Amino acid sequence: METQIETILAFLETVHPYDSLPQDEMARVAASFGRREYFAGDEIYAAGEPLKGLYLIKRGSVEVTDRNGVTVSILGPRNSFGERGLLRDGLAVTTATAVEPSVVLVLPEVCWRQLIATVPAFERFFSRNRSAETRGNDLSTLKVADLMARAPVTLPPEASVTEAARLMRERHVSSVAVTRDELLLGLVTTRDLTEKVLAEELPGATPLSAVMTPDPLSLSPDALGSDILHTMLERRIGHLPVVQDGRLKGMVTQTDLTRFQAVSSAQLVRDAATGETPEEMAAVTARIPQLLVQLVAANSAHEVVTRLITDVADTVTRRLLKLAEAQLGPPPVPYVWLACGSQGRQEQTGVSDQDNCLILDDAVTADDMAYFRALARYVSDGLNLAGYVYCPGDMMATAERWCQPKAVWRRYFRGWIDTPSPEAQMLASVMFDLRPIGGTVALFRDLQEETLHLAAKNSIFVAHMISNSLKHQPPLGLLRGFATIRSGEHKNHIDMKHNGVVPVTDIARVYALRGELTEVNTRARIEAAEAVGVVSVSGARDLIEAYDLIARLRLENQAALVKAGRKPDNFLAPSDLSDFERSHLRDAFVVIRTMQSALGQRSGVLG
Repeated sequence: METQIETILAFLETVHPYDSLPQDEMARVAASFGRREYFAGDEIYAAGEPLKGLYLIKRGSVEVTDRNGVTVSILGPRNSFGERGLLRDGLAVTTATAVEPSVVLVLPEVCWRQLIATVPAFERFFSRNRSAETRGNDLSTLKVADLMARAPVTLPPEASVTEAARLMRERHVSSVAVTRDELLLGLVTTRDLTEKVLAEELPGATPLSAVMTPDPLSLSPDALGSDILHTMLERRIGHLPVVQDGRLKGMVTQTDLTRFQAVSSAQLVRDAATGETPEEMAAVTARIPQLLVQLVAANSAHEVVTRLITDVADTVTRRLLKLAEAQLGPPPVPYVWLACGSQGRQEQTGVSDQDNCLILDDAVTADDMAYFRALARYVSDGLNLAGYVYCPGDMMATAERWCQPKAVWRRYFRGWIDTPSPEAQMLASVMFDLRPIGGTVALFRDLQEETLHLAAKNSIFVAHMISNSLKHQPPLGLLRGFATIRSGEHKNHIDMKHNGVVPVTDIARVYALRGELTEVNTRARIEAAEAVGVVSVSGARDLIEAYDLIARLRLENQAALVKAGRKPDNFLAPSDLSDFERSHLRDAFVVIRTMQSALGQRSGVLG
């Protein structure tokens, strides 16, 4: 027995995180391990069975398959398995089978949990939650709900301007929300009283409905705090109601922001919103790589980083639209400019091309089209100059196909749904990520809802979309490591976009389709899908945690490239990661592969 413990102890000294233990503690842990031998083909455990503890391969190899029998990993010596089930409810979520004669060590669950609770290295290694990170208490990381005034000052629309002025004086506020049954109808500020009442010599009995700003711009409680500052800077307003389901929840003013700053991103938005030429836009976006470095250095969550970077792109786009209209004159009919791709999902990083389109009011004439072609060319050229390069697939508003009346767009979507050819699947995947950026948003809103409803009800189309979503596979090598690129400039690297982020984006898009969810952001889609039961709570949690890790490592790699004086890209060398990071990245890829398998099996695409 002593010889066996000594053998296990010598082995543990070569395995992380056991190698971080003091010698006496490592000896105690070594004595806690059980040793089991398996022949080729022996089942170690089956999905759904109670786990005996944490499994660690000493010799041989083990195949791990999901509930659908799809291989997700083949593990070798020093690899652990079983922790996913232990972190859930103690039941195996996969099946483990010996591929060849193998020796497996088993650490009892109680010992494993004690190590996690008492040894930081074990907690970091085995916890699949985002590690504790320092978060600056700044605007960019706060929710609007944390900043807003909880009890906004309100009056009904029939109240007089005199009543409003007196109430503002008593409460020491600069605005009054006009409401009825908690529904926000309008907003009246001290500026309105000055410019619309005093300057026009209106009587004090004038109702607020006559001077209020109707249906004012608002934000939801879940919006980022930086959205407040960016919106105020771009729109040049000082008051923002906080609204949920049409009901007023609070009010945020410039005064509320005096102790919060999001200097870098806010400065870029401010400069973009006041730029006078496309060249000035390019000068603004040239600072995005440094913004990326600063945000990553501050340990900002990946969804915050990409949101702030996308805010800059949105502001640049809207400013270019205004400059185009100033040059071309007012548009002959209403239009809405939409972004798709990473900008549409609010997930831009330091590497972005442009994907956009125009939906025009059905009253547009053939003569009007010349105006919109010129507008599209001005904006697209300006975006290219600003670093958002032309889409290689010509998915831009400059293409005649993507600058069309609403009725044509409706035919597009119905055609893709009714006849889901490979091209239709590709186009639908791109266009389901559309997000309005500028113009008349109402042109898109009902089209989005109608299309989601039609698509969700067409089982053949959904099956094709699922099949399309499985084309991008995580880079899992069957023998322990990763399936890296074999040749060329990026040899021995992983494409963290197409083989990491894109598979999750594709899965989330299918969830949104099934649930008829209007969210476009990947993380928001998974959370919304969980809320309506499209995906299980545990499945959503696993996928979000896997996505968070992949997205974070992708951004950290881009920031490292920028600091090294290189252009950011999406290619990461596993050899640049620590053992800890490689292990968790591989686990994240296994989760994605498992979720893909479940999606395909459920729809009859696989197996």
